[in-house]
Amino acid sequence: MTARQRALIVDDEPDIRELLEITLGRMKLDTRNARNLKEARDWLAKESFDLCLTDMRLPDGSGLDLVQHIQQRYPQTPVAMITAYGSLDTAVNALKAGAFDFVTKPVDLARLRELVNSALRLSDKASEPGAVDSRLLGDSPPMRALRSQIGKLARSQAPVYISGESGSGKELVARLIHEQGPRSEQPFVPVNCGAIPSELMESEFFGHRKGSFTGAIEDKQGLFQAANGGTLFLDEVADLPLAMQVKLLRAIQEKAIRPVGGQQEVVVDVRILCATHKDLAAEVAAERFRQDLYYRLNVIELRVPPLRERREDIQQLATAMLERLSGSAQSPARLAPEALDKLKSYRFPGNVRELENMLERAYTLCEADVIQAIDLRLSEAPCAANGEDASLVNIDNLEDHLESIERKLIMQALEETRWNRTAAAQRLGLSFRSMRYRLKKLGID
Repeated sequence: MTARQRALIVDDEPDIRELLEITLGRMKLDTRNARNLKEARDWLAKESFDLCLTDMRLPDGSGLDLVQHIQQRYPQTPVAMITAYGSLDTAVNALKAGAFDFVTKPVDLARLRELVNSALRLSDKASEPGAVDSRLLGDSPPMRALRSQIGKLARSQAPVYISGESGSGKELVARLIHEQGPRSEQPFVPVNCGAIPSELMESEFFGHRKGSFTGAIEDKQGLFQAANGGTLFLDEVADLPLAMQVKLLRAIQEKAIRPVGGQQEVVVDVRILCATHKDLAAEVAAERFRQDLYYRLNVIELRVPPLRERREDIQQLATAMLERLSGSAQSPARLAPEALDKLKSYRFPGNVRELENMLERAYTLCEADVIQAIDLRLSEAPCAANGEDASLVNIDNLEDHLESIERKLIMQALEETRWNRTAAAQRLGLSFRSMRYRLKKLGID
């Protein structure tokens, strides 16, 4: 006979504890209850739990303290926060601390059952081996850290902002977060926000009712409804127009959408992941992106490193790509040592996507399935290894040209040190004072 799953309920209000015990009991869960932090910690030390539900305010501390305690000592136990209605900031803080999800008072029982089922699916997946390594290649420290972060974020329902340059693999990271989490059996719906015409955006996101505008000949589901129960991945979210940002913010806060031409709101259960190659904080500062939406999307930020920060992974990536390109050939194409050296010294402004395109082109040009340095055509590439123009032709002003080279080298150093000016100065062999002077002279903020 299979042992029943067990939940720990932590709340100082007897009525709430009783309501939760009855609801979870009907879901065939055994329950234990605690009135405060001390009792909760005692139960956790004595028994193992598949789920913990805790109130935010407890007589001897905060529910956040319990979230952190469980994160540190019992990381396989999902913990959900019960918060007062309207206290979204509190819920966001709980998600940042490591809570799986949250539910507001007065507790909606349908929403609670949905949350519990998701948490139990997460417990079931805890012992499954991850599928991250087969697609997210690389043994460099940044990639090992990224895989670890994906595993942790998959266990949460918090919105995640995935930052990184074009071609670095942001959509793959989003897909892996979805597949490792409790929503893996539900849809993963990716959408490029920059590819939707602004006049169709509301209909695409929220759907429309028949006759709501010219050409609306039937009801249509929007992206939120298509992703219901699963994950909606908003790629290039910085390209959303301001008017649409307001509507998206409301949909995220209310967990409901109103189709164009519809009279009733439709409840949706969607986890939001988003990405952009732009600096979203800079877009907020320039007033092109709403600050309140930024805070809702950027509960947790996950940075995908550019290829130049993990050059030691290039050989492994290239080998896997060439095996895929070679298909059913008995022996896959390979890189000559000189070609591999060339790749390792190249900056890859287009990241993994550029490497893949480069190898695909070289594979069609090479002889005897061996890619030589000349087949890579790096001399024709848009960016040389050191970031400088290779030609000095048509220089009208030497000072301007030298300033341009200086700017490129400083920008490269700043990018590679994640805008740490002290580290960038050390990389360039400059004192911090000299670096500060040059940044001011070149107008680099």
